[in-house]
Amino acid sequence: MNTLQNVLMKYLMPIANKVEQQKHLQAIKDGMIADIPIVIIGSICLLPIAFMNLLGSGPIYEFLANNISIFTYASLYTNDILSVYAAYFIASALAKRYDMNASRSGITSIAVHLILPGVAIEGGIGIEYLGASGLFTSIVSAILSVEVSRLLLKHHVYIKLPDSVPEMVGESFKTLIPLVINVIVAVIIANLSLAMSGKVFPALVMSLLAPAISSMDSLPALLTVIFFTQLLWFFGLHGPSITSAVWAPFAIAYGAENIANFAAGAPVSHIFTFGLYYNILQVSGSGLTLGLVFLMMKSKSKAFSSMGKVALVPSLFGINEPVIFGLPIILNPYMLIPFVFGPLVITAMTYFVMNTGFIGMPIANPPGFLPPGVGAFLMTLDWRSVIFVFVCLILMTLFYLPFFKTMEAEELKREQASEAANNN
Repeated sequence: MNTLQNVLMKYLMPIANKVEQQKHLQAIKDGMIADIPIVIIGSICLLPIAFMNLLGSGPIYEFLANNISIFTYASLYTNDILSVYAAYFIASALAKRYDMNASRSGITSIAVHLILPGVAIEGGIGIEYLGASGLFTSIVSAILSVEVSRLLLKHHVYIKLPDSVPEMVGESFKTLIPLVINVIVAVIIANLSLAMSGKVFPALVMSLLAPAISSMDSLPALLTVIFFTQLLWFFGLHGPSITSAVWAPFAIAYGAENIANFAAGAPVSHIFTFGLYYNILQVSGSGLTLGLVFLMMKSKSKAFSSMGKVALVPSLFGINEPVIFGLPIILNPYMLIPFVFGPLVITAMTYFVMNTGFIGMPIANPPGFLPPGVGAFLMTLDWRSVIFVFVCLILMTLFYLPFFKTMEAEELKREQASEAANNN
């Protein structure tokens, strides 16, 4: 066990640290996560459609049908233009890491992002690529605009007004030349894409990323994500914070596409969404540790029992750091197998039951940190998903049980030895 830990610490930690410190990946992660409240609002707006599908007919159905345009109105300005918000959030996050003006960088990114799709319609612009299908373009828009602006500012290519001018006015003129250059670059890219490939830029990006996009919504990809997330946690690094820099853009895009397809009456095809990760794959926290908390509460060890009682309420709402750091799970040889490999079994089960239609696929993105079963139901509107969540938690409890009992026996010996020493 020590040999394995030493090998992993030697080769895995440097990679994890590189990912955690990489500015662009972390900005993408932060920006995409900042987009989640927008997705949640859009999901809530589409719930009346789901209720209509459940009811089929009746007075409530008629009421919803007659007013559906009102109930879903906000979705036009949330999910349908989701990538615009993402462009702003990603650029702002990256600008902060460069000590640049975050809000103005975000606005510049939006300008670039509205130009790149290159879809003009009579009287305005098309929004075909401003929703979920434009999320990957928003990453390009944000990084491109911030890096171009940073390069210009670094070489003092901007208008500098006297110090006597109000700061707000000075900042506006300071960003004018970078904004103009960014707009010119975006126009060139958009027209080159059309001229050379016959596709608007977002369509070109999606076609180039097609292999990666399809492969991320697969069982091997899910297993890889969960494995490295758990392994990083085991070594004391915040697993989701590191791995989500890679998978969050895909998961959020899949979720937004599912929501849009559901609203349009089209088939819902994606399994790996942000909601799935937190409401089933990692329900009650990384490692699905709620059952372990109950084992701790019932333990004869005073230390474990006290820690379990403290950790119960947070765990019910998906916060299990008290368990990870308090038991601890970190670098605990007893916990390596159940904590790292147990969730892989749950992941495989989840993929199977959704892929076979036993429970519905995600059609909404509920808020995080909901009690077990609640988020799964809101995500799928399928009562079977609630049962499945509790089956997963029971199964994980059984995974933890033999390892916890072995660890508990050792802890009881230490407590008894400590009490005997104190009595003497």
